Amino acid sequence: MAFSADELRVLRRALANALHPTPLPEEDVQDCLRLAGAVDEVVSEAGRLRAFLLADLARYRDALPGSLTGYLELLQDALAAGYDPRPDDLAALRALRAGPVAAALLERCQVLAERSVRARLAGRTVPLTAPGPRSRLLALPGGLTAAKEPERPRTPSRPPVPARPGAPGERPMPKPSEVFPPRRRPAPTPPPEERAVS
Repeated sequence: MAFSADELRVLRRALANALHPTPLPEEDVQDCLRLAGAVDEVVSEAGRLRAFLLADLARYRDALPGSLTGYLELLQDALAAGYDPRPDDLAALRALRAGPVAAALLERCQVLAERSVRARLAGRTVPLTAPGPRSRLLALPGGLTAAKEPERPRTPSRPPVPARPGAPGERPMPKPSEVFPPRRRPAPTPPPEERAVS
């Protein structure tokens, strides 16, 4: 979750007030309430996203073997986000274990499933987690950072290397027009002669 600069200021004021309670101005109270509402909205949106991704994973699993690559990618992303593999996932991976990626995922899922079962039997609760987003956003070069960087002096590039001349006894490569001369158009046929009727 990321906060804007204004949201961070509100959060900082709220934390400072929690540590050193003093009466807050009405504006600060409204800012805190808006921030709490925004955080609640983000949490509910994250829950909806998790539910969608779990349903997406189930759809890919149901469409196997046709959706093999998509399913394996989604499952890897889900496992990276802390997803606890279900028995359906293990059964699907057992059916697909001929492939090296599926075999490696099967081993990983079996270890995770065993760890989860042991934790449940020991009385600890295993949090139900869902896969996170499929891809991470990466910063692209340019934008504001490019405007702040000083311009670097460019090093002169090497002069182009001339084409290597052929050996003295070697013929040059023929041009396509020399190999395949253009087709000549046939000469136009003379108009038919009119015959005199007698």
